[in-house]
Amino acid sequence: MPTSSQDVQKASGETPVTPFASRVRECDSTAKSRARRRSRSAEKVTAPSEIAEATYAATRSVGAIDLAAREEAVMRIVALDLGKRKISYCEVKDGQVLRRLTVSCIETLETELGVDQASAVVAIEACREAWHVHDLLTSWGNKVIVVDTTRVRRLGVGQHGRKTDRVDAEVLAFALERGGIPMAHVLSPARRELRRWLGVRRGLVETRAQLITTARGICRELGQPLQGCVVKQFLTHVRKTNLSPEASAVLTPLLKTIETVSAECDMAERQLAALAVQEPVIQLLATVPGVATIVASAFVSVIDDAGRFEHAHQVESYLGLVPGENSSGGKRRVGAITKQGNRYVRSLLIESAWTILRKTSANDPLRQWGQAVVKRRGSRIAVVALARRLVGVLWAMWRYDTFCDPRILAQAGERAAKHTAQSPDERAQALQRASKKRRVLKHVEAAM
Repeated sequence: MPTSSQDVQKASGETPVTPFASRVRECDSTAKSRARRRSRSAEKVTAPSEIAEATYAATRSVGAIDLAAREEAVMRIVALDLGKRKISYCEVKDGQVLRRLTVSCIETLETELGVDQASAVVAIEACREAWHVHDLLTSWGNKVIVVDTTRVRRLGVGQHGRKTDRVDAEVLAFALERGGIPMAHVLSPARRELRRWLGVRRGLVETRAQLITTARGICRELGQPLQGCVVKQFLTHVRKTNLSPEASAVLTPLLKTIETVSAECDMAERQLAALAVQEPVIQLLATVPGVATIVASAFVSVIDDAGRFEHAHQVESYLGLVPGENSSGGKRRVGAITKQGNRYVRSLLIESAWTILRKTSANDPLRQWGQAVVKRRGSRIAVVALARRLVGVLWAMWRYDTFCDPRILAQAGERAAKHTAQSPDERAQALQRASKKRRVLKHVEAAM
């Protein structure tokens, strides 16, 4: 006869319950009960309660309002890889890919991200199409995050030798779900318009410079070199020069093109002047020696909002004018500037720094500071240091709404700009002096 409970279970064909098995079953029972409780709580959150469906009555308590806020549906997680010919769509949830699509244009995704669909958080990489896509998806009711492409590799894009549009969209979607996306700043519509016209002018100026270089090279080849002159007077100078019939025949198409490009460049500058009149900050920044409409407009179009930077060093780093660093083991190694950020604005600031060193008044504080650096480190290092200091001056003037005052420049830049009092008469005089600059006068008169 069975003498124990285990013998009885063996006789009846049941599995004996050992102490270890009983503990496992007890743990499983507890885990299952917890899972059921979580499932029931999840169902309560997913399915709107009577409180959530009720109207916003004055009798609702604070707890009920908080509960209704928590009951809002979680936004979908979507990433787009924007290409010239196709767009890759990837939607994820809880670490799994829910849906993939490949479309030819962004408007096709209205069936997935349109106003009739559930709202989504959409990640896109910063590119030429990013602003248009951002505005369109936002108008459909989605939250769009523009990813900084300079730091996108730390998210996993391109790892293990796998980089396609499909894989990139998937990596961005999972990174968005995890959090910690490096976001890029989205320019305001007014700054976008300003940057577009700056790009048009830049393309025209570079085209004209290339044509003039070609014309000068042809004349040198034919043994009739042209004397140097400013760009505005190049056509007049060539036509006054006694050239051979062969040289004249070759230069004719180039001169006609230069004339056309110059006229279009003047039109673009007039448009920029009209936009600058609508931006009081551009006129304010033009009071700095060596800074006129183009430099001030380019600086404003890139920074967009001075309040998004806490101090001047952040702006200097944003434009790539701070030294690179590779320090380790208690030893600091500082090298050349990082050259990050907008290359065009950085080049304009370098040109302004050269102008300050060479052409401004000898009593100008910025020139005196730059000349002191020249004596210690040489002109090439000094001009970069002066451009970096100029960025801090421009940002401080913008943030604290001050004009360029030698009293401020002679002191500790940002702090002096914040606490130095300036009268309205002094401000008006500074703006009047800035309007008489050679590069500003023509543009403002054309705009008016």
